[in-house]
Amino acid sequence: MADSKWRTRGLHGTHEAVQTGALPFHAEGLAAARAVAQGAALVAAALGMMGLVGWTIGSDLLKTALPEAHASMKPNTAVALATLGLSLAAVIRRPVDRRTTAAARVAVVLVMVICVLTAVEYLTGANLRIDELLFEERAPDGIAAPGRMAPNTLVALLLVSAATLCASAPRLPAWTSQIPGLVVAAAGMMRLYGFAYRVPQLERFGDYARMALHTALALVLLGVASFLARPGEGSAALLTNAGATGALGRRLIVTTVVAPLLLGMATLAGEDAGLYGARMATALLVCGHVVVFTVVIFATLAVGAHTEVAHARAQWQVRQNELLQAIMDHTPATVFVKDLEGRYLAVNTTFEESTRLPRRHVLGRRDQDVFPSELAHRARAADLDMLESGSPVQREERIVLPGGPRDVLTSLFPLRQPDGTPYAVCGVVTDVTERVAAQHEAERTNRRFLALLESGPDATLITNGHGTIVMANAQAEHMFGRLPVDLVGTSVDELVPGPHRARHKALLRRYLRARRPRPAVLGTGLYGLHSAGRAFPVEVSVSTFQAEREVLVFLTVRDITERRQIERERAERYQQHRRTAYTLQHSLMGEPPRLPWLPSAHRYLASAQDPGVGGDWFDIIPLDKTRTGVVIGDVMGRGLEAAAVMGQLRAASHALARTGIPPGRLMSGLDAFVSDLADQLVTCLYLVIDHDAHQATLCSAGHLPVIALRPEDAARPLATHVNVPLGANEVRGEGAPYRVTTHPLPPGTALALYTDGLVERPGTDLDAQIDVLAHTLGNVLTCPAADPGTLDRAAALLVDTLIPDTSTHDDDVTLLLIGLPK
Repeated sequence: MADSKWRTRGLHGTHEAVQTGALPFHAEGLAAARAVAQGAALVAAALGMMGLVGWTIGSDLLKTALPEAHASMKPNTAVALATLGLSLAAVIRRPVDRRTTAAARVAVVLVMVICVLTAVEYLTGANLRIDELLFEERAPDGIAAPGRMAPNTLVALLLVSAATLCASAPRLPAWTSQIPGLVVAAAGMMRLYGFAYRVPQLERFGDYARMALHTALALVLLGVASFLARPGEGSAALLTNAGATGALGRRLIVTTVVAPLLLGMATLAGEDAGLYGARMATALLVCGHVVVFTVVIFATLAVGAHTEVAHARAQWQVRQNELLQAIMDHTPATVFVKDLEGRYLAVNTTFEESTRLPRRHVLGRRDQDVFPSELAHRARAADLDMLESGSPVQREERIVLPGGPRDVLTSLFPLRQPDGTPYAVCGVVTDVTERVAAQHEAERTNRRFLALLESGPDATLITNGHGTIVMANAQAEHMFGRLPVDLVGTSVDELVPGPHRARHKALLRRYLRARRPRPAVLGTGLYGLHSAGRAFPVEVSVSTFQAEREVLVFLTVRDITERRQIERERAERYQQHRRTAYTLQHSLMGEPPRLPWLPSAHRYLASAQDPGVGGDWFDIIPLDKTRTGVVIGDVMGRGLEAAAVMGQLRAASHALARTGIPPGRLMSGLDAFVSDLADQLVTCLYLVIDHDAHQATLCSAGHLPVIALRPEDAARPLATHVNVPLGANEVRGEGAPYRVTTHPLPPGTALALYTDGLVERPGTDLDAQIDVLAHTLGNVLTCPAADPGTLDRAAALLVDTLIPDTSTHDDDVTLLLIGLPK
């Protein structure tokens, strides 16, 4: 919408300048030429109507104009002249009306039809009675077809019709109407010259009717109208342009048309009066032409000389203007020059690009003709203020251009004549939108930075590379008891207690020596110093910023006195809770019985990340004199809830095992028990050792495999059916039994039962960890495992090997080693 508004103003200024080729034109000159053409066409139409009226009322005067001419305007000729005159006037009229133009074309076509039919009569000798449609004329002696228009009239009317149609079509070149117009005007002038000089051969052709005098005059007028129908184009432009060429051409054409006619008439008058003979008349006519054309030539030479001088001056000025324009066009700023009335005299390319207006739509116009009213009023007021002050002015403002709002720096200064009188205003407008935006952004950033600095909960100190404070926020006053303005210029070491300054300096220097220091916390055990002399623990975060000339160091200091107190209290509560939870864990798990026929050793480690409560358990259950049951399990999850479920499962498994039921049924019973608990999943393994048969029956509910170290053999996991964990009924389906596996275990075999906390590590393979456990078990038990002390040492070595740092372990661990004596 903005572009449309600006272009509309640019195209409809009050000072219109039209250019065709290289010739200058004025709108007033073009309008005058059209008025002459339209007037000529209307006069021709009036002459046609006069002849038609003469036929209607029977007036010979109206039909012949002059009785001595011995020729009358034919009815068809009168109709054609009236129609063509009106049609041509309608075509020339501005603004163009499509309906009027279409009607004019239809009328011209009708005239052409009449002329074509008349031409057929001449060519074929047929009588189509076209000449008698309106009136019938008696045939004079020696005249064939008395009512028919003369042949030269016929040809001229056809040419006028063609010229009118071509003039109504702007896409056709101008010469299509101008050349026929000149031919028609020449035909009419020939008839007039024949009458003036009494030359019958120029008045008629053969024994056909003559062309009437007012017909000839009408044809001359129609020829002139056709020639000037498009005055700014073609040959007519040579006569109508506003330059010296147009003025000279107009004078020459008038001289050419009028002077020979007058000279010829004067010569014939003297000859008719008997003043001289034919030879003398010819000599006088030639002499008159020589004199007239000599005068015209010298007048033309004078005009030409003046034109050459003006042209040379204009060329020099054009070169100067081109040089100035080239300088302006290569200037990135917008440059313009106005006269004292506010009309634009020159603009550069940047002006065109910023306003999106072509130069030709700006030059010669005022601000109100080009720009929106508000901007135009501001621009004109600025020009007048500068002219009134008489000195250059500069102002920064925001204007709205077609491309959007822009911030500009405008410089206005007067251009003066040699006597100091100003004759123009020059303006240089520099687009500073990016610079202003950058300034505003810098101001906003500074305000945001200060607001962020003051809104922080901690004391913030900004120092240079030497440790001198250059800025501090309000929180520094609350922390150190000193105003921020008092801190600026002092060393940051003054805010550190004396005994700690050396360490503070060393930490800060080590941080700054880093190649690319990143934001970090300087360390622990740092202290600040209050103005009252009180030291307090602090946490210092440090970062750097590369300023324009130096590196700035940001120190964020937080008083952690309360945090230290809370941490101490929390640590004490944690240790108390951990001891309580550890006691609860051991009370729920219980102490397995020491069986003389089945040596064992165990290790339990609580998670370092939790308060010591987990879901691991194991139990050794004497079944009868020859069988012993061993159970190990892991409740998924941690905390009191997992420990509570573990306690219930240990009691349930112990009670079920004492009934002597097979391992598969025991697992089914535990599964039913776990299924009644909400959102619980448990892995469990039940092992029944038959001492007389030297074998073991296993049933696993998703638990890790048992590792067996047989005599004279390597330690390896016992193959067994791995059933789904307890509580996963929906996964395995109702009624699916827990399958069992039986393995021979010769005397001297050592068994290792464990939970996942011993072998699971993030990013490691579980099977590989189980292989490590088996390999380690084979290395630490090199003799028969019948001694509980040997088993205990082996358990300790296994835990130390697989969990080197128990202080960071995040899962509870259970390990049970059992030896089968020989």
